[in-house]
Amino acid sequence: MKFVIGRRSVQMKKGKKISILGTGNVGATIAYSLAMDGMASELVLVDINKDKAKGEAMDIMQGTPLSLPVNIYAGEYEDTRDSDIVVVTSGMARKPGQTRIDLVQGNINIIKSIMPEVVKYAPDAVYVVVSNPVDILTYAVIQCTGLPASQVLGTGTLLDSSRLRALLAKHVNLNSKNVHAYVFGEHGDTAMIPWSLTNMAGMQMETYCCRICDKHNHCGKAELHEIEEDVRTAGAQVIKLKGATYYAIGVATRRICEYILRDTKSVVTVSGLVQGSYGIDDVCLSLPFIIGARGIERVIEPPLLPEEEAQLRHSADSLKSVLASIEL
Repeated sequence: MKFVIGRRSVQMKKGKKISILGTGNVGATIAYSLAMDGMASELVLVDINKDKAKGEAMDIMQGTPLSLPVNIYAGEYEDTRDSDIVVVTSGMARKPGQTRIDLVQGNINIIKSIMPEVVKYAPDAVYVVVSNPVDILTYAVIQCTGLPASQVLGTGTLLDSSRLRALLAKHVNLNSKNVHAYVFGEHGDTAMIPWSLTNMAGMQMETYCCRICDKHNHCGKAELHEIEEDVRTAGAQVIKLKGATYYAIGVATRRICEYILRDTKSVVTVSGLVQGSYGIDDVCLSLPFIIGARGIERVIEPPLLPEEEAQLRHSADSLKSVLASIEL
């Protein structure tokens, strides 16, 4: 770790290092979550607004004596050197009434301006993209840095999948740890739920609802469609109510960092470069990927129903049409 002297620091025993680009609501919340869990021994906050980065670092650092030790400080691009993970939150946040895609060209330009500089100092890091539209920006990071696709992943539909499990668990009155369900495709309007893969307590959802759930008469297509819409619009609902989302995505990002640092080989619906799965090629979207110390290790392709594959390909085509309309 390091002891901070002013803004600079003195090298001590090396631990795990995470750099966070952008200290807006999302970046600061991720930094706080990582610091409180002791996920890394060193956290570097980088922002074009240097005072904001310094203030966030100071605020979190002053609470660390009451939690776990971590060296957190504001830095420059060069301070990301030797990072194990670089979390990318730079960019404009979504405002009420905006879709994630509305942010695309502005945030693409930001990514193109900063990422080649950061990669000079941290070429071996795993890059976790959080900024929206996350699928497009994950693809942009791969393209503008030349990094291996396995080293770059986006938060994707991990949070959507978490929202889905929470809603299903509430609907059937079951602990969410016993609900297994996924959201595939875009983190956005064309996201799709492969209901055929959903299971509860080791049973397919339909079987569980028929045999055990006392709401089996309320698990039809209309109810599932309502749940699907709630998952798809959850972020927009929060933004409408409080102006921004950052707590849930902060927790989701912290969990991804844990999977990487601990090399857990976890299966996670993050956004990664798809090359041939389900007939989809050269686009980033969410599928079940195995995540480990070096980032994405492989994609898992569970069998889907024909109509589910069609929905997934529609999501991919939608993202490709956006990519075709922008300057990378």
